[in-house]
Amino acid sequence: MLIFWLEFALVLGAILIGIRRGSIALGLLGGFGVTVLTIGFHNPPASPPIDVMLIILAVVTASATLQVAGGLDWMVQRTERLLRAHPKRVTILAPLCTFFLTMCVGTGHAVYSLLPVIADVALKTKIRPERPMGVSSVASQMGITASPVAAAVTSFMALSAKNNDPATLIDILRITIPAGIVGVLVAALWSMNRGKDLDKDPEFQERLKDPAFRASLEQDVTTLGKELPKTAGLSVGMFFGGILVVVIFALFPDLLPHYNGKMLPLTTVVQIIMMSAGAFILFTCNVKSADVGHSSVFSAGMTAVIAIFGIAWMSDCFVSGNQDFLIRNIKEMVQYAPWTFALAMFAVSAFVKSQAAVLVIMLPFGYTLGLSTHQMLAVIPSCYAYFFFCFYPSDLASIGMDRTGSTHIGSYLLNHSFMIPGLIGVSVSTVVAYGLSVLFF
Repeated sequence: MLIFWLEFALVLGAILIGIRRGSIALGLLGGFGVTVLTIGFHNPPASPPIDVMLIILAVVTASATLQVAGGLDWMVQRTERLLRAHPKRVTILAPLCTFFLTMCVGTGHAVYSLLPVIADVALKTKIRPERPMGVSSVASQMGITASPVAAAVTSFMALSAKNNDPATLIDILRITIPAGIVGVLVAALWSMNRGKDLDKDPEFQERLKDPAFRASLEQDVTTLGKELPKTAGLSVGMFFGGILVVVIFALFPDLLPHYNGKMLPLTTVVQIIMMSAGAFILFTCNVKSADVGHSSVFSAGMTAVIAIFGIAWMSDCFVSGNQDFLIRNIKEMVQYAPWTFALAMFAVSAFVKSQAAVLVIMLPFGYTLGLSTHQMLAVIPSCYAYFFFCFYPSDLASIGMDRTGSTHIGSYLLNHSFMIPGLIGVSVSTVVAYGLSVLFF
């Protein structure tokens, strides 16, 4: 038992220190953890999550190529037109837009261009910007598990196949999409009346006495005047064409080729189709390949790959080395109440800023404890909790882009603008996912 707790302390310490130093440090410290676990404690080394990393590489490269081609800006402009056409409904429409934007492109980093627009629409309509901003940031991350090309979804597929209990893309999406939409809507409805209206907010009214602050509110923020490449819309079409091909193969697996009696895995299909979509965008839209490597989407994606490489490898090494102990002490409780696994995932996600990383860490635990793929799929929305401490870039960006200051962190750290929308959205989504899983499986 002492060895188990020493190893647990090592894993937890590597995660906590890595979080404080950044995602790349998380990956490097994970590699150090593998070294100590294998050489120091003689645990079997397990295997790094190669399939997961390759899927992320393929999807991120295609998404980054789309960004450089102007495709992300093209989608943001269409979204802005919708919001400005219905400004009084911004608290409902904005989070739905950020949810579907993430769902379409597979990354929550697409939301940054839309956040200042949401704040501006709310301000011009005399709606407290905190109302749509807080829930929109949360919704942009909730859309990850509902995206057919997100790393979290493809990671779930790869890990379930590795453990001989595969979940198909359709199995996942028919639970995560409706669960996510319901969760976002409930959180948005709660947000409609949060906080005081700006004309009744004494803190805001006091700040209005500053001429510089008042002048900053009068500035127009829009993406509609930005000139995009003529091929921007075409790049979106090709990107979605790749997603459509993946979905078709998921719906009709008999179309997939067979080799030596085995069907081509859908995880491999995602890799080759999205790389192909990126290639079509690159040449058709005359994208410079060097620009792809310098894009914000590519940088964030590569950082996630390094983090997952180290931390997931270390976690798998820890689980495989302590499998007997975990089964003997925890298995019965988790099998009796599978929903407790949701609490464990939520707790891990509060510190690990990647839903894919959370799943890569936690799914091996689940399989070791005897949970089925469907039981873990029932609680998949709970892998998002990094709104809890308000250190994720989209949350910080929301605070910075709300010129009124109504979107805030709060003096007690946890009383920030994203806490209650996040708790409502994730809780409702998890309950709905649990019900749908019981219904379907």
